[in-house]
Amino acid sequence: MKDAFVKLKNDLQALTDDLYKADFFTPEKVLVIGCSTSETIGEHIGKSSSDEAADLIFKHFFEIANKENMHLLFQGCEHINRSLTTSRHTMEALKLEEVTVVPHKEAGGSLSELAYKELSDAVVVESVTADRGIDIGQTLIGMHLKHVAIPVRTSVKKVGEAVVTIATTRPKLVGGPRAHYK
Repeated sequence: MKDAFVKLKNDLQALTDDLYKADFFTPEKVLVIGCSTSETIGEHIGKSSSDEAADLIFKHFFEIANKENMHLLFQGCEHINRSLTTSRHTMEALKLEEVTVVPHKEAGGSLSELAYKELSDAVVVESVTADRGIDIGQTLIGMHLKHVAIPVRTSVKKVGEAVVTIATTRPKLVGGPRAHYK
C-alpha cells in the first residue's frame, strides 16, 4: 500500500506542474476539489475511504491555495448533498450560506471530514459558483462550477487510480448573430 501513496503523491505533483503551466492557480479565484479517496487507492467510490489519501490531497491543495491566495472548498459526497467544506473566511468573502452538517467518512467522505477538522474555523456550505474545479474519482463537481465550464487537458489522466477531470470557466456568450466577442 505504501507504493500506492508514493504514486498518489507523484501524480499530484505532476498534475500541479501541468496546472501551473496552464495558469490554473490564480489569486482570488474559487477552487472546488471533489475527491473519492476510495477511487485513488483503486477501490469503488464510497466503499474504502482512505485517511492517508485524504491527508496527502488536503495538504497538497491547501498549500497551493494558501500560496496562490485562492478560495478553497472541498466537496462532500451525495450523502450530504455534495455540500462543501471551507473556512469561515471564504464563506463570508463569497457571501455563502452555512448549512448544518459535520462531514465524516460515511457521509461526506474522508477528504471533506479531514478538511472540517483541519481548516481554521471550518464551516459547510450548500453550494458555490466556482471558477476552477478538480474532480478526482468522478465525484461530479459540475454543479458547483460557473457556466460555462471549459475542460483543462493535462498529461495526468489519473491521480492514484482515480480518473481526474479539471475545469476552468468562462462567462457565457450572449446575444445573437449581431453580437461580437473578444
